[in-house]
Amino acid sequence: MPKPETSQASKYAPPNLLSESRVTIENVQPQVDDGAFPAKRVVGEKVRVTASIHTDGHNAIGASLHYRKAGDSDWTQVPMVLKQPGFDLFEGVFTVAELGYYEFTISAWIDAFSNWTRDTRKKLAAGQDVRLELTEGAILIADAIKDAPVSERPELSKYAEMLETFEYQLVLSSSPLADLMHKYSRRGRVRQYHKILSVMVEAERALYGAWYELFPRSVTDKKTHHGTFKDVINHLPYVEEMGFDVLYLPPIHPIGTVARKGPNNTLSAGPDDVGSPWAIGAKEGGHLAIHPQLGSLSDFHELINAAAVRGIDIAMDIAFQCSPDHPYVTEHPDWFYRRPDGSIRCAENPPKRYEDIYPIDFECEDWQSLWEELKDVVVYWAQQGVKVFRVDNPHTKPYPFWHFLIREVKRIFPETVFLSEAFARPKVMQYLAKCGFSQSYTYFTWRNNKDELTNYFNELYNTELADYLRPNLFANTPDILPDFLQYSGRSGFMIRAALAATLGATYGIYGPPFELCVTDAMPNAEEYKDSEKYEIRTWNLEDPHSIKDFITRLNKIRRTNSALHTNRNLKFLNIDNREMIAFTKSTEDGSNTILVVVNLDPHHTQSGYLHIPFEELGADQTFQVHDLITGVRFFWTGDTNFVQLDPHVSPAYVFRVMRKLKSERDFDYFV
Repeated sequence: MPKPETSQASKYAPPNLLSESRVTIENVQPQVDDGAFPAKRVVGEKVRVTASIHTDGHNAIGASLHYRKAGDSDWTQVPMVLKQPGFDLFEGVFTVAELGYYEFTISAWIDAFSNWTRDTRKKLAAGQDVRLELTEGAILIADAIKDAPVSERPELSKYAEMLETFEYQLVLSSSPLADLMHKYSRRGRVRQYHKILSVMVEAERALYGAWYELFPRSVTDKKTHHGTFKDVINHLPYVEEMGFDVLYLPPIHPIGTVARKGPNNTLSAGPDDVGSPWAIGAKEGGHLAIHPQLGSLSDFHELINAAAVRGIDIAMDIAFQCSPDHPYVTEHPDWFYRRPDGSIRCAENPPKRYEDIYPIDFECEDWQSLWEELKDVVVYWAQQGVKVFRVDNPHTKPYPFWHFLIREVKRIFPETVFLSEAFARPKVMQYLAKCGFSQSYTYFTWRNNKDELTNYFNELYNTELADYLRPNLFANTPDILPDFLQYSGRSGFMIRAALAATLGATYGIYGPPFELCVTDAMPNAEEYKDSEKYEIRTWNLEDPHSIKDFITRLNKIRRTNSALHTNRNLKFLNIDNREMIAFTKSTEDGSNTILVVVNLDPHHTQSGYLHIPFEELGADQTFQVHDLITGVRFFWTGDTNFVQLDPHVSPAYVFRVMRKLKSERDFDYFV
């Protein structure tokens, strides 16, 4: 296979027609920032490669997609198919089967055999003499026989003999022959795309999962009793029963005592106040240590193993910041920002100050040792069995640092998943995804009405973002109790759960406050009152107000419908009520289609006429939809059907579309 050009000048120089192909290859996708960053897929996903490939005149074009696992010497070649002739759009597909990186590129040429086939058919249809054309075809096949492996030559020879006996119709219509000629016909001057593009292949958890966040210290019956890892182990059946497969824990390290925060972020902490888990480090240790009140490293291993038995991954919080009494402060004082008076600067977001946290200076003189140390922190916890990391505020650290850390960790542990907790400007969040983060928090938390949701998810899923930024749709977090949830009551929590669980292949909630529909907030803020960030809370998990059963149902629907395991093939549908939203998600082969309708009004029953492109769905004009939440079934006819939702009963339908209605011919004894 020809090597792609590497010279920037050669990319734009006029072609030398004596030596170069007349074919042009443009707009190759997926391609992130002109190939500077890899596209992303998970193991088992298909990579659909498209390109505009064209030439002068009416010549037919042949094109091949070449791919390989990075580091391999040999390429696998698959044909590209002309999908949209009017736009010269070709497509080729390959499946990524292993973790790591894959490479791909494209070659294209004037396809003499396709030209011959097309023109000969036209001449035959016009009643013209084609004897010379048959000779030309035989020559083309004879050349291919010379270049084909011995095992393929008899099949090619069979077609050459058909031309000699004027059985040309079989030759002109043979798909097997076309495939053989694509592989072995002489291609003349071949255009090789000037770049080798890459795909980063991650574990399935990078794409699909339901996250549940909790504070281990609050897994307790008494505020005076600090929860432990063993308590969390006993709590796993609750998490499993709801259908979550990732259990995310805030930082599990020792908490600083200097400048410790009290309840509701007060500056004065009493002797029994537990402080914020994000103020990492104390005399017991730093980022490699475990808070002694949570348990031991052995207890943590036991938790990881017990969760794995239930199909649950433990996600660990990585927060690269320190309390004033973190060991780094005395061992490496040069790793922190110094003020003119020699004191270390605390974390600030003016006018806010975080006296219990020291930010790290990633550009200090000793930055290389610092970066290596922090990388080793992640490697250490990966060695303990952690495969999923939620990274706190990555947007406040240098991009090159994340390039370095993620690359190095994945080199050792390629199955590792990194979630970026960056509620930042769009370009910042997008660049962090390009740096290698597997998933990203999103603005979903603040997208509530139909237009906001439609525009945002079309941007996430139907633009180039889909190739490198995977959203994780958290409905709430310990930092964020959205206004919508504060004032919408129990039905509002159900609405947001239904949207998150169906719009996102990955979504999450912070519980138990979410399933218990907790709405107590600090005045004029999106902050929980009496937040678990600063104190131990106890929760009545049997509260009849809980929406646990609704969440359980949603997660069961997700697990049993593969259309909800992907963010591709999302299509919004027209429904004539601004308080209702509708969309479909389908598997690539169309075998599973989910149609979701949600009432966005948490207070009132809403209804409307839903316009359904049943032909696009592959359904009969009369078809059945089965609501997987309530179990009800409807028979719908045509492309317009009536829907109504009472948010106090269920604010959402999650229909499985049954494409074909059964008839008497489906009966076992029909003859």
